[in-house]
Formats: sequence, C-alpha cells, structure tokens
Amino acid sequence: MFFLSRQTVRRHLPLYAGSFVALAVGVFLLGLAATATAATIAYHGPAADSVLVNLPGVDGSGPHQERVLLSGADASGLQIVLSLVGVISGFITVFVIASTFAFAVASRRREVGLLRLIGATPRQVRRMVLGEALVVALAASLTGALLAQLFTPLVLAKASYTELAPVKLEAASPWLPLAITVAVGLVVALLGARSAARRAGRVGPVDALREAALEPPRIGVIRVLFGLLFLAGGIVMLALIQPGTGEGVVPLAMSTPMVLVVALTLLGPLVVPWIGRLWAIPLVRWTQVSGRLARSNVVAAPRRSASLAAPILAISAIAGAMVLSLSFAADAESATVRDTLTAPIVITTADNSGDLRERILATPGVAAADGGLGVKIIRADGDAAELEDGEGIDPAVAARTRALRPISGDLANLTGNSVAVGKEMAGLSHYKVGSQIPVVFGDRTKGTLRVVAVLPDASGVNGSLLVPAELAKQHAPNAVPEHWFIQPAEGVDPAQLIGTLDRQLAGTGAHVVRAEEWEGQQAEGLRKANQLGLVMLLGPAAIYSAIAIANTLLMGSLQRRHEFVTSRLLGATPAQIRRMVLWESSLVGATALTLGAVTTVTVGILLRHAMTEGLQDVPITIPWAPLLGIAALCLALAVGAASAPTAYILRRTSPADAVGD
Repeated sequence: MFFLSRQTVRRHLPLYAGSFVALAVGVFLLGLAATATAATIAYHGPAADSVLVNLPGVDGSGPHQERVLLSGADASGLQIVLSLVGVISGFITVFVIASTFAFAVASRRREVGLLRLIGATPRQVRRMVLGEALVVALAASLTGALLAQLFTPLVLAKASYTELAPVKLEAASPWLPLAITVAVGLVVALLGARSAARRAGRVGPVDALREAALEPPRIGVIRVLFGLLFLAGGIVMLALIQPGTGEGVVPLAMSTPMVLVVALTLLGPLVVPWIGRLWAIPLVRWTQVSGRLARSNVVAAPRRSASLAAPILAISAIAGAMVLSLSFAADAESATVRDTLTAPIVITTADNSGDLRERILATPGVAAADGGLGVKIIRADGDAAELEDGEGIDPAVAARTRALRPISGDLANLTGNSVAVGKEMAGLSHYKVGSQIPVVFGDRTKGTLRVVAVLPDASGVNGSLLVPAELAKQHAPNAVPEHWFIQPAEGVDPAQLIGTLDRQLAGTGAHVVRAEEWEGQQAEGLRKANQLGLVMLLGPAAIYSAIAIANTLLMGSLQRRHEFVTSRLLGATPAQIRRMVLWESSLVGATALTLGAVTTVTVGILLRHAMTEGLQDVPITIPWAPLLGIAALCLALAVGAASAPTAYILRRTSPADAVGD
C-alpha cells in the first residue's frame, strides 16, 4: 500500500505541491524555534556571575539545586517568545495541512470511486491516503528541518544582544530538536490527513460515474460534538479572564482564541454559510447575478467554504487578540504608574551620576526625595529559583511620593529582615503577612525575609520586593538610585523646582522631568518592547499564514476547472465567472474576518476589564493600523489567490472542453 501511495503522489505532484510547501514551511518555523530554544537552554552564562541555589521542591520534585545568573542577562525572554512561535506555527500548520489534504482528496473523488469499483475496501483507501500523507510529510519535514539548521546561526546572530536575549547565543547540538521537529511534522501531517482519509474511505463505487462532486448535506455528529466541546472550553476560558486571575490573565487572553478557532473551524460548515448569507444581502442588491451565484456557491459547498475560511480565521483571531491584548496591557500599566506615583517630579540618573542624595536634599524647595536602592534577590522557596529586582526604600519617605496603601499588613514594620510583596506575587506564591521567604541576595548571602505587608501591584514604580533601605545597602553597598521621586515643599511650583534641580544637578548627567512626561516615556518603552515581541511572535506566523491562505485558496480554485467549463457551456462569460469568484472569495474572507473580529473584541473587552479594575481614567489605545492591516492583508490574499487561478483556467479552456471532459 505504501508503494501505491508513493506512485499516486508522483502522478499527482501538482496536487500535493501545496501540501508539501505548507508543511515544509511549518516544519521550518518549528525547527528554527526548536534549535534556537536549544541554544537558549544551553546558555548558562559565566560561572562568576551566577549562584547555586538550594531549592526544597515543594511540588513533589524533591530537593535540588539550580544555577541562577545574578545579572539577569539570560535568554529566558527569547525562550518564551520562541516557545510561543512554535505553538502558533504548529497550531496553524494543522489547519493548513487538513485543508490542503481535504482538497487533494476531494479533487480525486472519481479516482477513488474507480478504486472502490475494482474492489478496493474502505480500509485500503484510508491506508492509501494516509500513506500519501506520510510520503509528502517525510519529504517536507526533512526539507524543513534542513532549512532550519541552515538558518539557525543567522537567527541566533540577530537575536543576540537584544532586549529578549542580551547575551551571545551559540548554536547547540541540532540532532534532538530537529528530530523532535521532524516527528512533530509527521504527526501533524497524519492528524491533518486523518479526516480526509476517513472521508475518502466513505466514497462509494458509484462516485466513479458522477460528473459532479456534491458535498454531503450534513457534517458528522462526532465533528459537531467536538466542536461544541471546544466551544464550551473556550467559553470557560473567557469566563476566567477576570480581575482575580492575576498574572496569568494576559497569557490566558492570548491562548483563548486558539481554542475558539478550533471550535469555529469544526463547526465551520454550519456557521460560515449562515454568516455568508448575511454578508451577501447587500452584495446581491448591488451586483445582482454574480452576487447571487457567489452566495449560492458559499451556501451549497459549506465544507469547502469552511476550509477556505479556516486559515483566515486562525491568523485574524490569534493575531488580533495578541495585538489588542498587549495594547490594553500597556494602557493598564500606564494607568497603574500614574495612580501609584504621587510625586510631580522624577529625576532619572545616568550611569556616572553617582549618589545625588545630598545635592537633591540641599536644593531649596525639596520636601522629600525618594530614591530606591536596587538589590538582586533570589527567592528560593519553590521548585524554581526566581530572580527578583528588589528595592530598598525608606517607608516614611516613600509614603510621601508614592501611593503605598497596603492590602494587608503595615509598612511601618518594614525594618530589619522584612519585605513587602505585591498582590500578584502573594497570590501565586501563597504569601501572607508573617510568611517567611528563604532568599539569596546578590552578594550570595543567604537569609530569610518576613512578609510584613502585601501591596497593590505597581511594577512600573515599585520593585517586585520592597525591603528596608538599610538591608539593601548591606547587600548592595555600591547601589545608587536609578530614579528619584521628588515631592516639592508646600507652596513650591513644580515647574520652578525643576529648573532649580536642573541647575543643582548640572554636570551629573541626571535628567529632571515632570512625572507626566516620565510616565509617558515608561509607557512608550513598554509599547516598543511589546512591538518587538509581536514582530517576533507574529512575523513568522503571519508569513506562514499568508502562504497558507494563498495555498488553500489556490488549490480550491484549481479543482473547479470542470465547474468553470460547464458554466461557460451554459452561457456565462469569462468576466461573469471572474466576478463570481471575486465575490465568493470576498464573502468567505469577510465571514472569516467577522468571526476573527468577534473573537478579538470579546477577548479584548474581558481583558481590559480584568486589568483595569480599581484604576481611574485608564486610556483606551486601539492599534487600528495593525488590526486593519491584518484584515486588509487577509482579504487581499483571499481575493488574489482565488482570482489568479480562475483567470488562468479561463484563458486555457473553452466551452468545447466540457465535451472532452
């Protein structure tokens, strides 16, 4: 049977070329993510800049040791991004492979019917289709893995010394990650072809005599049940996007669209025609005949329409939700900084500024100068060591420049070996007032900190762990504040005090600005970092999705040659057929974008509510340019990929070809 599968692939090379390209590109992206991730895991940094931490292993892993870089200059950020790239690429690959193999089997319905007519059993047909998938998958996976290995050094060179990986990354041994990638490619291809193989096994001998390949009027019960199951799971995940979710709310908002996309794809033959009918109402009124034909094709072929809509739905929902989620997260962060910082003036120091405390306090009109001392603190109370940016503060001074209102506990007790933690950390690590946290400081000194207060989260203003200034000086004697929050004396104009501070700090490299300007700079820096993450996350996925959309629509149009020739025989002109295909692809694209937009907006609204509870006057920044760009690109690809092969077929056929077929 494998020999027969190999022969059929050779005979239908143009038909399987789309599946080969789609899977090869998918494996290439997965391979790049895997080999680059292996490089980040292999990087340990210089031993002199690290400390070995003993961990209790509270979740059953047992006591163990972990080496932590004190500088924090590791590749963990890049590792997270690469993992997400692999998940998104693999997710989209399943949809593309399923669609391309479905088209390949559908276009050979009469051939499969002939095999059944001469005695082939349904099981043999299924094995033949799965064998074809294995032949294509093996060649595509090996090709993608080879390309990934060739491009890995270039990717690592570009990723080194960036915000996500401020270190030099070297390629690790590629055999294990590439072997896993090839295996994933084979599994994905077989999973994607499984549905097509089952459908081919249901083709009867009578299909060898049919001129038209009619789709079944209903989809299977199992498909509907799984679609409803995934839809229920998506609804549950949406319900979890609420204020009490904490740190996981943004990752949850980014992953929820994937589950909803699976549900909508499974239920696509039921949903797509219904929404297509709604979009067709104004189209029919405007275009009359061609619009009616386009609507009829979308409704009469629900499986084909759903397959064409699947890649557009996937990228629009996933990319749209990510873009909107990160924008709303930046809005919430900006509002948090504004609500927490009560001082009207901020001084940003330079690397060579030194300790400016005496100069600032000697400036007339300064009532309070709050400069936190940075200290590295490693939490060693779980299964993994966590490096935190601690901050040493004077609670009495900090209370005059920041809104430090404890949820529980009292900052007046922040003395000695004590610490104040944020609400999010307290919830995730189950800290409460009185909890003891074993830590290792940046000078490799071990100790235990007692929790004396739990504060609202304000990462843009406060350190992740607030400790007494004396404790920070003890373990980081050379630390100097990076920022000073200045509270003017009563009756002093902040604008005049800024000028006075500028003169007082001349030559130190310090920069004095109003708090509003500093908050804007912080928000802009966060948005730029988010943009970099989006480019790395969605760049490869967007390119692959563009190929997938064009590939799927191209295969869908090429298999309609007989339909176009028959339409010509019935009197339709080439221009009418081209307009029909144009409106049909537009309807499918608009339907998919509608479902993607509904998913994006729903996730965005819930996320904004979850992240802004308790904050005042949170701005709403909707990134219209990338959102509209995603929609326009998907629609343009859908129309172009469907219209181009249609024009090619019409130029090379005539009504007389219907007799020859």
